[in-house]
Amino acid sequence: MREMGNWNEYFIKYLATDSEAAIDYLQLTLEEYLADDDLPFFLKCLRTFIASQGGVSEISKSTGIDAETLSNILSNEDATQLLDTFRSLLNTHKNRLVIEDTHTKHLSPV
Repeated sequence: MREMGNWNEYFIKYLATDSEAAIDYLQLTLEEYLADDDLPFFLKCLRTFIASQGGVSEISKSTGIDAETLSNILSNEDATQLLDTFRSLLNTHKNRLVIEDTHTKHLSPV
């Protein structure tokens, strides 16, 4: 009999195999946070994305951010002040944050 995993495990594996879906998920997560200020939900989704990209230790290696620091940020609601400040800066200057994959080639119009 085949063993069933939970939805989150399946979704993490899916995002790990589809980089476009992972970026879309991260963008949607950010848009939802900007719309409703639900930081715990945002951090949960961010943890899901990070798990799909190899986890905290892998992200830590690629970004140079200490793994413990990154884990604390992802599990602590103290991130609210930083995110709110950043959001205020963007809103004041009528800017928005967009997440896009920089590895894809952008075609210029003909």
